[in-house]
Amino acid sequence: MRARTPLPLLVLAGLAALVVTVLVAVTIGPADLGVAEVARSIAGHLRLPVDGVPRLHDAIVWDLRLPRVLTAAAVGAGLALAGAVMQSLTRNPLADPYLLGLSSGASLGAVAVLVVGVSLLLPVAAFAGALLALVATLALARSGSTLSPGRTVLAGLAVSQMAAAATSFVIFWSSTGDSYREILNWLLGSLAGATWTSVAIAGVAVVVVGTVLVLSATRLDAFAFGDTSAAALGIDVDRTRWTLMTVVALLTGAMVAVSGAIGFVGLILPHAVSSLTGPAHRRLLPVAALSGGVFLIWADTLARTVFDPRELPVGIVTALIGVPVFAFLLRRGKGSAWT
Repeated sequence: MRARTPLPLLVLAGLAALVVTVLVAVTIGPADLGVAEVARSIAGHLRLPVDGVPRLHDAIVWDLRLPRVLTAAAVGAGLALAGAVMQSLTRNPLADPYLLGLSSGASLGAVAVLVVGVSLLLPVAAFAGALLALVATLALARSGSTLSPGRTVLAGLAVSQMAAAATSFVIFWSSTGDSYREILNWLLGSLAGATWTSVAIAGVAVVVVGTVLVLSATRLDAFAFGDTSAAALGIDVDRTRWTLMTVVALLTGAMVAVSGAIGFVGLILPHAVSSLTGPAHRRLLPVAALSGGVFLIWADTLARTVFDPRELPVGIVTALIGVPVFAFLLRRGKGSAWT
């Protein structure tokens, strides 16, 4: 059995890749910016003693591109964390935040406030939608006093489809003229309107929830051996599973609130990094989060530049990248947990 790369080295490499990705991604766009200029702009706003940059370039970096790139990093990290935890709790390698209807429920709540013009309540509505979807899934999946992963997956798919249908109905009934285009763009995933408020919402959610999940790594590891084995290790299986699912619902709601519904990040990133980290969640979760951040930054950079001046919803880009990567991972995993 080959030795695993030490976790501190993986985390340091991931942090370095994330920092470089942020600096380079901010330079990409119509305005001619360099990495050094971006670094000076950021340092200036942090009150560090550096040479200033032209006011226009500083505004492009600080007010437009940097909030978008940092939001992409936080959302990618959050979705990757959510996917890794869902795959463990349900013992289903195909699980992601969509599995229990969380993303669809959050989208329904967010669209409901968008169509009535109360966008200030969007994060709260997304949280509420994700939690209501979770409650509906658990109520539908419960058989007597038990909750099986198989029934939960099926119930989640049903709730997801119901929430998607309700979202379509709200758009059809309430939107006028071209207003549905903005909502549709958001539903496909978009970071075009990211601000420093978006960075704060997504960033705080990732740090707080990510800390909770990493501290629960040992419990998550126990679920890999089944509920009976986890209970034998002294874990309250039902309580732990649904407490962590509620936490994941909150995380998903925060991500959907600032970016819309972005697929495949939570599905493919945990599998893509597990070959480096192994299955232990103490190693998997931080590396998956960093990788998810890097991945979504580059996906969003492609979305906003490839067809300039037009911009694709980033959810389309993640799907175009995610499907072939998923197919590759599926083929490589033949005969293992994927079968």
